[in-house]
This record gives sequence, C-alpha cells and structure tokens, in this order.
Amino acid sequence: MSAPSPAVSDDTITTVITGGYATVDTPNGPFSVIADDSGRVLASGWTDDPAYLAALIHRSRRPETLQRSAALGSLTDAVTAYYAGEVDAPSRVEVVQLSGGTFLNKAWDALRLVEPGRPVTYTEFAERAGEPAAVRAAATACARNAAALFVPCHRVKRSDGSLGGFRYGLETKKWLLDFEAPAED
Repeated sequence: MSAPSPAVSDDTITTVITGGYATVDTPNGPFSVIADDSGRVLASGWTDDPAYLAALIHRSRRPETLQRSAALGSLTDAVTAYYAGEVDAPSRVEVVQLSGGTFLNKAWDALRLVEPGRPVTYTEFAERAGEPAAVRAAATACARNAAALFVPCHRVKRSDGSLGGFRYGLETKKWLLDFEAPAED
C-alpha cells in the first residue's frame, strides 16, 4: 500500500468560499463527498444530505456555498474503486481536516495508515498517534472525524473486539470491516 496523503495539509486557516459535492450510490446507501476548490476532501459519509456533512467541517474550512456535481474526479473515483475491491483507493486522495488540536491532526494521519483488513483497537490507535495513554482522545478523534472512509475510523474497534461506535451505524461499520477482511484459505 502506498503512503496515504496527509489528513491535514497545513495549519493555514482560510474560509473556503465555494465547495463542491457529489453523491455516489454504494451497497451501504448514498455516499457523499464535499471537496474544496483544490479537490481535497473536507467531509464525507453515508448520506445524501450535504448540509449534514457541511456541519461536520470546521468553521474555518466550511464552504459558504456548495455546488452539486455529478462527480468529483479522483475523490468519487476513489469511492467507486473502493467498492470495486480496491480498498486502499481512498488513502490516495488528500483530506483537509481542522477540528481542534495537535493530537486530533496526528490521530487522523495515523488512522490513514491503518491498513484495510487489519483493524486496530482504540489503545493501539492511541499508540500509533504517539500518545499511548490518550485512549479516550483516540475515541474522540474517531467521533469527530468528518471524512469517513478517507480517514478510516471504521477500522478501530474496542479492545474486547466489539465494534464500538460509528456515526453511520454499526451495520455499515461491520459491512466495511467484513468487506476489507482478507479472504480465508
């Protein structure tokens, strides 16, 4: 797997005037992506409601207006490729999140390195983010992640092996983990 693009490209705070969004049909329902004018993911998830996703974007990055598009090039292509079996495709596009603090930024970058089919626990996730004692903060990073699938918070489970939470429902999380699981011989 190639190294993913960083979840945060810089700390510059600017308001995005116009953003684009597109929705792709998936086996888990409609999946929408909001992108900035540079083609970077600002938010994404299993919904056809761009207002819902826009509310997840930090106010300094939230577009003032959203323009619907049939597709968003490499971003929607990555979603389509994922569902066609190329499960690392979302890791190759750039994501911009700025929702608070250095730990969250490090955590989202660490999440992008969790390989498909190899879920980690919240404890392991905290360690990968450089703060082994910050297990609750790791869970918060998952909960505040605006870019589902591109920043794969679905690949984090509780230490007892149970799924934990997921903004888009445990049924979707289980489906994604099963889809990414390596085939058994």
